[in-house]
Amino acid sequence: MSDVLLQVENLERHFDGLKAVDGISFTVAPGEVVSIIGPNGSGKTTTLNLVTGTIRAHGGSITLDGVRIDRADSARIAVHGIARTFQNGRVFATLSVADNIEVGLHSTLRAHRPFSRLSNLFLLRWIPLIGELFIAIVGTPASRRERKQIDAAVETEIHRFETRLGPRRDDPAYSLSYANRRRTEIARALALKPRLLVLDEPTAGMNQSETVEVLEQLLELKAEGQAILLVEHKLDLVMTVSDRIIVMDGGRIIAEGRPEDVRRDPAVIEAYLGRRRGLGGGDHA
Repeated sequence: MSDVLLQVENLERHFDGLKAVDGISFTVAPGEVVSIIGPNGSGKTTTLNLVTGTIRAHGGSITLDGVRIDRADSARIAVHGIARTFQNGRVFATLSVADNIEVGLHSTLRAHRPFSRLSNLFLLRWIPLIGELFIAIVGTPASRRERKQIDAAVETEIHRFETRLGPRRDDPAYSLSYANRRRTEIARALALKPRLLVLDEPTAGMNQSETVEVLEQLLELKAEGQAILLVEHKLDLVMTVSDRIIVMDGGRIIAEGRPEDVRRDPAVIEAYLGRRRGLGGGDHA
């Protein structure tokens, strides 16, 4: 499994008899950027929801670095090393940019979350709550050291988007432009230092220049060795950043391969665009 980070096998999910994801299998290697494309309703976002534990699969398995995660909830999956953004951006509107990013570190905290393992036990979940309250009011040497680590991690992610988020680090998220809210959400996911970053249409609602900025940042992440599972409608971005592309239609994978191969696949062109010509040139799903 050393050459496989994420392994999805025979994954299934249905809604009222409709097979949204119909027995698909694929892998993501360490440092690889894999994109999923396809027509609306093809099962792309449902696949991401299954991988990240937002919904449960009805069949198949998902493993991360050899560990089964398909029965874990989203919080436990985050602990295992998967962070994501959503198709419809989700930020905490009244929190500052810095505080929104800090939220992404929650699952990694130790000193600030004493007895956190008890939080899954209904009768004992009050113990970690009392512990967290004590730390917040009194503090400990360990929590103060961890506080410095939190601040450093937040600054690292703000610096990644310095031009856009640097001047707004203390501003509430509701005051940001749509594009800066999306950047804040990506920064929050990256703060976890995930082994796998899952992005659901990160440039949705962005204009051309904003999309180019995000593309440059994705290429930087790729150069750093960040594994990414991406759903995106802007095919120019997909073709540029992806090592491999998976094409879905009707809940199934109809093609998979390198961008240049997928671009010319007749079945993909027919299913994805409904017309006989190559993918690219700004075509959208």
